Amino acid sequence: MAKSLIINIDGACHGNPGPAAIGVVIRDERKKVIARLSQAIGRTTNNQAEYRAIIAALEKAGSLGITEVEIRSDSELLVRQIKGIYRVKNAGLIPLYQKAKLLQSKMTKFTIRHVPREENQEADELA
Repeated sequence: MAKSLIINIDGACHGNPGPAAIGVVIRDERKKVIARLSQAIGRTTNNQAEYRAIIAALEKAGSLGITEVEIRSDSELLVRQIKGIYRVKNAGLIPLYQKAKLLQSKMTKFTIRHVPREENQEADELA
């Protein structure tokens, strides 16, 4: 199994808040898909769904023994909060942010970047 992965994530909801789901696509360095996750997560906000997606992605990477990840998300808010550019003020996001940061700390190499929606289509469709 590869030690470094590219992971596209997305969270979506119908209405905000509303019924929500997450989508995660995990690829190795050669861009071969090694895992896909698609899961309904109940009623939540769009931003909470985005956080649930990164948490699921990091948990899956950890279970695969992966220590290096590049997360790609079309959520500018999530990316900027994880990078520390924006503070997390929303009470509903704080515990999700803390869990994501804890999982991030278990990686030997972690990067996250914002990508346009067009580059995140597969994760979007799964969500």
